[in-house]
Amino acid sequence: MAILPTHRPRRNRKSDVIRQMVQETHLAAHDFIYPLFLIEGQNQLVPVTSMPGINRMSADRLIDEIGQCVELGVKAFAPFPSINDKLKDRLATESTNPKGLYLKTVADIKRQFPDVVLMTDVAMDPYSSDGHDGIVDPESGEILNDATLEILGQMALAQARAGADIIGPSDMMDGRVAWIRDVLDRNAFSHVSIMSYTAKYASAFYGPFRDALDSAPKRGDKKSYQMNPANRREALRELALDEQEGADMVMVKPALSYLDVIHDVKTHTNLPVTAYNVSGEYAMVKAAAQNGWLDGERTMLEVLLSIKRAGADAILTYFAKEAAAVLRRG
Repeated sequence: MAILPTHRPRRNRKSDVIRQMVQETHLAAHDFIYPLFLIEGQNQLVPVTSMPGINRMSADRLIDEIGQCVELGVKAFAPFPSINDKLKDRLATESTNPKGLYLKTVADIKRQFPDVVLMTDVAMDPYSSDGHDGIVDPESGEILNDATLEILGQMALAQARAGADIIGPSDMMDGRVAWIRDVLDRNAFSHVSIMSYTAKYASAFYGPFRDALDSAPKRGDKKSYQMNPANRREALRELALDEQEGADMVMVKPALSYLDVIHDVKTHTNLPVTAYNVSGEYAMVKAAAQNGWLDGERTMLEVLLSIKRAGADAILTYFAKEAAAVLRRG
């Protein structure tokens, strides 16, 4: 006579109610930070071809989008600017212009939605004529780390003055968290948080983002400051430095190909851990769904659950609005 199993995990899967009761990982709209693409003009809504469903928006349309998202429960946003080439120079001077596109829009958003959380981006590439995150030595092409810190500090200060709640240094310069923390504290912005891009990899998944903002390097690449995708333990070194320098939250970018790194970071820190579900990851799901190869909604939620399950407390994702609507629908 065959011996039947006594341990039956399927008993915890036998109904929808039980499955929900024992579910280990949950998604909610408040888990999401929604990246938005800002452009000049009025009433402008320009589709990003490589990111179906995502648009570049003028400030008025972007503010309307934020209002719709707030109704769905998404209340954290990360705007990224597309700056006219005429305003770009090698020292990114437009980044601190309080009347410029980015800082004026940040201030306008906070006036209209004082309770939303705005995470602003600190890096030179949107404003740089070289397209790099730091100052480029015109002779050697080297990215000048220490000279860049001064610019990053002033950029962070200008964003804090405009109303930023969280400063997001995405540049990967050594020592930038300590430098920015010192600048903010000395100027009475000790209440402004820093979410460091702790492990930002030199990834192929950023292509659609660079298309959206026309921010690709004019020469060379970013491998001398962004991390090697082959490296895992290096992320923990970056984490230790960010903790020492005063980061309030830490981030892994990209997310899907770096779930192991998200897990490592989560197990080695008590700080909140975020992950950036980047443009290329979004584009893959959308392209497959458009071709009928995948169920778009189910795949979207599975991707976001995997990032949360790996250890992310919050997720920057272009799916934020859509996912919030699906979750509300149940």
